[in-house]
Parts: sequence; C-alpha cells; structure tokens
Amino acid sequence: MLWPALQVLSHGELTADQLRRLLDTLRLEEAPRTEGPGTAGSIAHRSFTDDTGTRLVLELARTSESGWALALFFDGEPPSTDTIEGHRVLLRDAVERLGLTLIEITPATTADEVLVVPPPPPGIPESTIGVSWDLPYDNLDQMWPHVGLRKDAPREVKEVKLREVMRTPVWSAAPPILRRQAEAFLRDI
Repeated sequence: MLWPALQVLSHGELTADQLRRLLDTLRLEEAPRTEGPGTAGSIAHRSFTDDTGTRLVLELARTSESGWALALFFDGEPPSTDTIEGHRVLLRDAVERLGLTLIEITPATTADEVLVVPPPPPGIPESTIGVSWDLPYDNLDQMWPHVGLRKDAPREVKEVKLREVMRTPVWSAAPPILRRQAEAFLRDI
C-alpha cells in the first residue's frame, strides 16, 4: 500500500510546454498512478527505490483546472528525512520555476508551507452557529495531530497552525486551560 510522505499543493496555469518541462524534469511517465489513496486526479508518475530499497512513487496530479499536487509516496518503511527533504527542495523549485503559487506543503517545515485561510471580507461575519468544543482534549500537545501536525513539527509551523485555530469561532468554546496554554506558547516566541 502506498502512503504519502510529502505533498506539495500549488495553483496556476501551465502551458503545454511548461507541463512537458515539468514531466521531463521529474522524469514522470504520462500515466496515472493506479494504487494507493487519491488516484483520481493523477496524470503522471514514476516509481523508483531509495538507497534503503524503499519503493517510492513521485506523482503529478490535478486538483482542479488550475490546481496541482506533486506528491511523494512510499511503500513499506517511510523514506529517510534526507530523501523527503531532497524531494521538498526539488518540488518547491519546480513550482517556483513554473511560476505557480505555492498553497501548502505537507508535512510543513516552514511557516510559508502552511495553508492560511484568509479571513472573511470586511463586513461579513464568520458564522458562529453551533459553536461548541466537542474535542476530547484540553492539552496543547494533544491538539497538534488534530490540526495535521506531529508533536515534533517545527515551532514556526505550530505557530501558524495555532493562530489559525485561534482565529476560528470555535476557539471561544475551547477549554480555558487550552486557551491559556496556546497564549503562553505564542508569548514564548
């Protein structure tokens, strides 16, 4: 079974020449990936093994008419940090060279890799209908997985994710101890 190790989401138009350059740069076959999660938007992929013999799959998928996902999947043991970071650099560079807008990288290692949802336009309040905290924790360390982070995620990534949660209407219903821990976390910057 394939599991995602790294995913880079971006947005922008690509010409046929740019798409061809991307496929050639990443040495992708113009055939969709057919195994593992999220195969529906797949348009090209390449299978290979890393230095430890772990099977990896690099993929390009469409998420919308102008949305793109570049992902690295693994089968078996997760790839090394060096392998993931090498692909992070490769994929970020490809996005930048093609003039695409970086949306999010998972797992994020820097603040600019975190998706930040813009607030509603001025004059349009966020809905507070049904605001309640029905999550089973009241500890900041327990909250990180809920927002898609490991406990050892970089601090700057945690800061961005925490500010996003604190900006939502449901935050007002979070347990007071959790709100105090979050404020202390951000004060210690």
